[in-house]
Amino acid sequence: MGVAAPQIGIRRAVAIVRLPEGGSITLFNPVVVEQSTQTDEQYEGCLSFFDVRGLVPRPLALHVEHQTVEGLRHVSVFERGLARLVAHEIDHLTGTLYRERMRPGTEPISVTEYHGSGAAWKYTG
Repeated sequence: MGVAAPQIGIRRAVAIVRLPEGGSITLFNPVVVEQSTQTDEQYEGCLSFFDVRGLVPRPLALHVEHQTVEGLRHVSVFERGLARLVAHEIDHLTGTLYRERMRPGTEPISVTEYHGSGAAWKYTG
């Protein structure tokens, strides 16, 4: 789960991503500087469209340059589900919503239909 500052009315390039094991990552002025050519397609949800989920292709790895709380530039590498979450939040900073990333002709499904699908994100290895 994550949130980007513009989603809550703050005009700053900041995103916070909650880690699955607890804690969070705060990215100040994040920019994707490299991404894997390998992708996967998983369902995503969003506060902007809380009642639907969309099947979105994303790279399996991202290299993101960002600032730390101290103002130092740093490059972090994110993989799999975390790469997906970070990419989703960085998209918000540029005004891109996940529906724009869906393959042409693909439509979102209702949350009820999504929950019935049992389609939680899965990664092996």
